[in-house]
Amino acid sequence: MSELFGNAIQVPVCKAQRKVISCDQRFRVLVAGRRFGKTQVALIELFRAVCARYRTAWYVAPTYRQAKRIAWKRLKELVRPYRPAQMYESDLRIELPWGATIALRGADNYDSLRGEGLDFVVLDEYACMDRRAWTEVLRPSLADRRGRALFIGTPQGRNHFYELFEAAAEQQDWARFQFTTEEGGNVVPEELAAAARQLDERTYRQEFQAKFENLGSGRVYYAFEERDNVEPLSYQWQYPLFWSLDFNVNPMCSVIGQVIQGTVHVLDELVLRDSHTLAACEAFLKRVSQWRVSYPVPVSIYGDATGDNRHTAASRTDWQIVRDFMTRHSAELKASVLVRSANPTVKDRINCVNAMLRNQVGQHRLRIAPQCKQLIRDLEQVCWKTDAHENPLMELDKSDPQRTHASDALGYMISYEFPMQAPTGLQREFLV
Repeated sequence: MSELFGNAIQVPVCKAQRKVISCDQRFRVLVAGRRFGKTQVALIELFRAVCARYRTAWYVAPTYRQAKRIAWKRLKELVRPYRPAQMYESDLRIELPWGATIALRGADNYDSLRGEGLDFVVLDEYACMDRRAWTEVLRPSLADRRGRALFIGTPQGRNHFYELFEAAAEQQDWARFQFTTEEGGNVVPEELAAAARQLDERTYRQEFQAKFENLGSGRVYYAFEERDNVEPLSYQWQYPLFWSLDFNVNPMCSVIGQVIQGTVHVLDELVLRDSHTLAACEAFLKRVSQWRVSYPVPVSIYGDATGDNRHTAASRTDWQIVRDFMTRHSAELKASVLVRSANPTVKDRINCVNAMLRNQVGQHRLRIAPQCKQLIRDLEQVCWKTDAHENPLMELDKSDPQRTHASDALGYMISYEFPMQAPTGLQREFLV
C-alpha cells in the first residue's frame, strides 16, 4: 500500500502506519517499537500539512543534531519533485514554491522555539524531551491557527510520554496508537528472534513491543533469580579465565570466571576491605594458584575505564599497576587487558547483565557460584535511587557502601563481551 501526498509522490506504507495517517484527530500519539517506520509517518504528515499555501510545519527532535541526522536527508529527497523549492542547510528549512515552510528543530533549547505560529508539529522521541517544550512553547504556537500535533516515539519508562499516552484515551480531539516493531514490517522475523535472545525480557518488551516498562524503578537486577542463576561451579582448564575489577577502595571488588559456550560462569569474587589495586592483583594470583592450572594461565582482564585516571597507590594509575603486575608474572599469567576508552552508561551496563540473567526467550546465560555472596546480595538488593517524592532517578542507590561494587565489576565484563549494540571506543592490549 502507498500513501499519496501533494500531487507527485507516493510512499509505501503498511497497514499500521496507514491507521495513523488516516486518523483525522487534531492530536495523535504514536507509540511504536524500534524500526517501525515512525520517521516515515512523520515525513508524510509534514508534507500533508503544508499542501496549502503559506502553511508552516515543524519536525522537532530531542536535539537539533538528532533532527538533522534522522530526517534532513530523507526530507530533501522527498522534496525534489517540488522544485524550485529552496533548501537552507544552515537552518534545516525548506521553502516550497507555494509559500509553505517545513523546518527541523531541536527541543534541547526549547525557549529558542518561541514566537512562530505553526500549523503542524511532529515531536519525535517525545519521551526524551523536556515536557515543557510542548506545554510551554509548542502547544501555544498552534493556538491561533488551530494547528495539529503528532507525538511519536518508543517508550522510555513510565515518564511524561506514558502520561500523555494514557491521557489521550480520555481527551476530546486526541487519538493514540500502539504498534510493535513487527507490525511495521521493516524488520524480518529472524532479526526479532535474534534480538529476543540478546535482550532481557523487559528491555525487549519496551524496545520492540512498545510496552511502557518501569526499567528505572525498583530492583535494578530484576531478572536475577537464585534458583535459575546460582549453582555450584568449578574451574574448567580448557577455557580461559576472566577477571573484572571495580576500583573502589573499601571494599575493592572483583569477580573471576569463565565464558563457556556463550554462558558466563562466575567462579569466585575477591572482596578486599580498605585495600588497593596491587593487593587485588596479589589476591587474584593466589586464588588462581589454588586451582589445578597449567601455567601460563590465559586471562582476560576487564574493569572500570576510569582506572586510568585515578590512583589507589603511590603515583601510578590503577591500570598501570595491573599492567605492571601482569608483566612481572608473565610466567604464571598470560594476560590481555580489555578496557573501554569510556564506561558504558549505567543503564546500558545493567541491561546487558539482565539480558544474561534471563533473556526474552527465557535463557539463563549467567551462572554464579554460591560462594560469591557479595555479588549475589548485589543482584538481590541493589535498587534504583528515587527523589523525595519516590520518583525514579535512573541512578543506582548507593546509600549502602557495601552494595553495587561486585555487580559493577561483573557489568564491565558483560557489557564489553555481550553488548546491546556494536561496541565503540574499545582498546585491547596484550601483555606477554
